[in-house]
Amino acid sequence: MNNYVIPDAAGENAAMNSMGASFVLVLVLVFFAGIIVLQVFLSKKENKWLGLILPIISLCISLITVFNITAFTAVTVSTTASSSDIVLYEHGFAELQDTPEIYETRRIFPTSSLVFSVVSIFLIYNIPTIVLMTIYAACREKQRQKKALEKMQAQDLG
Repeated sequence: MNNYVIPDAAGENAAMNSMGASFVLVLVLVFFAGIIVLQVFLSKKENKWLGLILPIISLCISLITVFNITAFTAVTVSTTASSSDIVLYEHGFAELQDTPEIYETRRIFPTSSLVFSVVSIFLIYNIPTIVLMTIYAACREKQRQKKALEKMQAQDLG
């Protein structure tokens, strides 16, 4: 009895795609962990503005995204009327086709769906900003408590 299994091409591709997806997932997780470690490192520095660099960058990215959505979201409406044209082909055949004549073109901005899209995307894109600002606030609070404790110890000694 033959115990060898010959994998088919689809099985090999599925295994390779799964390994590729796992590798990308690990890379993304390492990237986000690195950003969090960098935020903690910058937030613990004496200069308070260093800890605000990454949240400001994240906020700017969300604002750019929202402005791009509003800039490129418009529906173009054309008022047309049809006229008939005869189209001649190389082989001597003729065909009657309707060709639209554009009378008016207007841009319409869908307000309710646009507002919903802008607000929801702004909130979703600011989740990293909220996380980074929470890290910043926690680190700054620990520094403030440490300074207050050192100040009390100095007053007790002096």
